[in-house]
Amino acid sequence: MNIYTANSRPTAAANPEYFTGTVLMDPIVTAPEPARVQVVRVSFLPGARTAWHSHPLGQTLHVVSGVGRIQKSGEPIQEILPGDTIWIAPGEKHWHGAAAQNAMSHIAIQEALDGTYADWMDKVTDEEYGQYN
Repeated sequence: MNIYTANSRPTAAANPEYFTGTVLMDPIVTAPEPARVQVVRVSFLPGARTAWHSHPLGQTLHVVSGVGRIQKSGEPIQEILPGDTIWIAPGEKHWHGAAAQNAMSHIAIQEALDGTYADWMDKVTDEEYGQYN
């Protein structure tokens, strides 16, 4: 058993190569092998978002605060709210982030396949992001 105290895992800025805007990440756990789960609290300031990406073994998001947006490639942008849980299937191209005027935080749960949690693609453009009705 490992107990990770809150002050032993500092908040980190998300890699700007894969995100637009201000995004902060608080690690919850990256389990040692043979487990492969990773859990992170991700906080997006208004307008911040991920790049397009997919996950080799899928991803679960659980919104804990704020107002967010999520989009599966080829489908309309959807609003996500506290208490919403989203399952993203393996290989499904998508993005997620905060609404334009509101911050949003979610818990992201994903597993690694051969050490890879996500396959990153192009950034979501302002035009794509602005298509929310």
